[in-house]
Amino acid sequence: MSTDTAPAQSAGIWRTFNESPTAVKAIFAGVFINRLGAFLSIFVVLFMTSKGRSPSEAAFALGAYGAGGVIGVLIGGMLADRLGARNATVLSMSSSAVLVASLLYLPNYAALLVAVTLCGLVSQIFRPASATLLSELTPENRQVMIFAMYRFGLNLGTTAAPLIGFALYNLDDQGYTLLFWAESLVALGYAALALVALPRRDRPVAGADEAAAPSGSYLDVLRNRRYVLFLIGMLLNAAVYVQYLSTLPLDVKAEGVAIFWYTVAVALNGLIVILFELPVTKVSQHWPFKILVGLAFGLVGLGMLCYGLPLGPAVIILGTLIWTLAEVVGAPAVFAFPAMAGPAHLKGRYIGSFQFVFGLGTAIGPVVGGWLFTSLGHRVWLVMALISAVAATLGVASVRSPSKAETEQAVDDPETPDVPLVADVPGSLVEEPT
Repeated sequence: MSTDTAPAQSAGIWRTFNESPTAVKAIFAGVFINRLGAFLSIFVVLFMTSKGRSPSEAAFALGAYGAGGVIGVLIGGMLADRLGARNATVLSMSSSAVLVASLLYLPNYAALLVAVTLCGLVSQIFRPASATLLSELTPENRQVMIFAMYRFGLNLGTTAAPLIGFALYNLDDQGYTLLFWAESLVALGYAALALVALPRRDRPVAGADEAAAPSGSYLDVLRNRRYVLFLIGMLLNAAVYVQYLSTLPLDVKAEGVAIFWYTVAVALNGLIVILFELPVTKVSQHWPFKILVGLAFGLVGLGMLCYGLPLGPAVIILGTLIWTLAEVVGAPAVFAFPAMAGPAHLKGRYIGSFQFVFGLGTAIGPVVGGWLFTSLGHRVWLVMALISAVAATLGVASVRSPSKAETEQAVDDPETPDVPLVADVPGSLVEEPT
C-alpha cells in the first residue's frame, strides 16, 4: 500500500490517544518530561562562563554539545534496531543523568568539554528509539496523527523548559546545582518509566522469530535511492528553516526594525504550532504524502521569500505565519514518513538517518546563512527560497505515487495486515533498495 493512498480508518485526536497502547502513552509522557527538563542546552554557555571560561570557549562547548547530538541520533537509530527501544531509552537516559550531574564537579575545561559532548550524544539516543517504537505499535492509518501527538509533547516541553529553568536558576541564587540535578532526576525518571512501561522486545520482523530477523546497516538505507532524495531534501529544508533563528535577527537589526517584532513572530510560531497542529492533522492525515511533503518544504521557502520584501513588522509576521503553516500542515507527515519508508528491521536506522540530516541541516544552516547574508545582504532570502524550491522538488520526487493496482487494493481491502511483508509496507512507497 502506498502512502499516497489516504488512510481508510484514520481517527481523531482523542480516539487515537485512548486506543494507543500503554507503551505509546509512556513515550508521550517521557518525551514531554524529558524536554521539560532539558536545561543544559539552554544554560551551557552561561554555565561555562560562570566557570571562568571565555565566551569563545563557552560557544565552542555549545557547538560540541550540538555535534554530540547529531552523532547521537545515528547511534540511537542503530541501537533501536539492535537493542530495542526499551533498552536504548534506558541506556540513553541513565547515562544522561550521570553525565549532566557530573558537570557540577569536573575540575577543568577539557573534562567539561568531553562531558558536554557526551551529554549531547547520549541525550539524543532515545529519540530514534522512541520514534521507532511509536511506529511499531501504531497502525499504518494512524501514523501521521501519532507523530503529530509526539511533536506536541516535544514542542510543549521545549516551550516550557526555559521558563522552568529560569525559575530554578534564580531559586538557586543564579546557580546551576538545582538546574543540573533537576535535569538529571528527570532523565532518571524517564529511564525508570521506560524500564517499567516499554515492552521488553520489539515486534518480530514479518512474523519471523527474533533470532532470525535480518540484520542491516546505514548502507542499506543509502541504497534506497528515493529515500536518499528525501534525506537531501530534508537537509536543505532544515538549513533554510533555521534561518529564522540566525539570519532573520541579523537582517532585522540591519534594516532598523524594532527587535520586538522579531520576538513576537517567534513566540507566535510556537503558540500556533502548539494550538493548531493536532486539530489540523485530523484533516491533513487523509492527504497524500506527496502533497504533505511538498507543502512542508515549499511553504518554508515561501515564508523566506516573503522576508525578502521590504522588511517591516507586517512582513516579519506574514513570513513567519507562512512557514509556520508548513509546520502545522506538513511536519507530522514528514516526521512519520521515515518510519514508513523502509523494511521493518531497518526502521530505527531510517529514523536515525532522518534525525541526523535534520540536525546537520540546523547546524550548518546558520553558518551558510551568515556567509550569504554578509555577501548578499537582504537578497539572501531569494537564495533561501530557491534552496527550498529544490528541497520541495526532491521531497515530492521521493514519494512514489501508488500504482492503479495498489489504489484498487486500498479501496477493496482497507485493512492493513497485522504482519505485512516488506514489499507491502509503506516503505514500498519509496523505491526498493537495489
